[in-house]
Amino acid sequence: MLLQLEKVCSDTEIESLRDIILRQDSFQDGKATAGWAAREVKENEQLAGGAEMDTVRTITRKALQAHPLYTAFAQPKAITRMLVSRYREGMAYGTHVDDAIMGGRRTDLSFTLFLAEPDSYEGGELVVEDMGGESAIKLGAGNAVIYPTGALHRVNPVTSGERLAVVGWIRSLVRRADQREILFDLDITSRALFEKDGKTALYDRLAKTRSNLLRMWAED
Repeated sequence: MLLQLEKVCSDTEIESLRDIILRQDSFQDGKATAGWAAREVKENEQLAGGAEMDTVRTITRKALQAHPLYTAFAQPKAITRMLVSRYREGMAYGTHVDDAIMGGRRTDLSFTLFLAEPDSYEGGELVVEDMGGESAIKLGAGNAVIYPTGALHRVNPVTSGERLAVVGWIRSLVRRADQREILFDLDITSRALFEKDGKTALYDRLAKTRSNLLRMWAED
């Protein structure tokens, strides 16, 4: 299951991120952070570490945490890694799976926060494979997609323009995807019920069920 998040970043935050990223001349070969097999199909650039990258991480983390669906869907314990990726004309990232462990911590979910408007570049779709086929994703600046880290995925070749995005990996409090989906469904249903009827006995029952399931399934 994947989820698209709209308006993760405001226009002001997007401009701040672009300004921080594009005024730097410290992009490096993306192969440096790829596994031994993924290096064979990875052709992009990544912003080097430093104070600027720390600022990007802070802005992105705060924006995600403020989005109402992020926590409900991901049940995040930590963002284990975050990078800025840039694809120029001719660059792509072939089919691969992300590392299960990063920095000694399990990765459960991946996210891409798009910083370039989709009409500013051709190609560059994020394609995620699942049992139902392939999902090709190319979102507006400030929007994000979260998807299972264990899914095969790729970035199609950019044929013109420049694709710019923040990508990251999340360790969830809830390891199993099916359990996270149940909690997400309960959260969405209880929110809708609350907005319709207020704090009713039925809402309280749903909230109790969701809370107890989270208590049962969450890992410290």
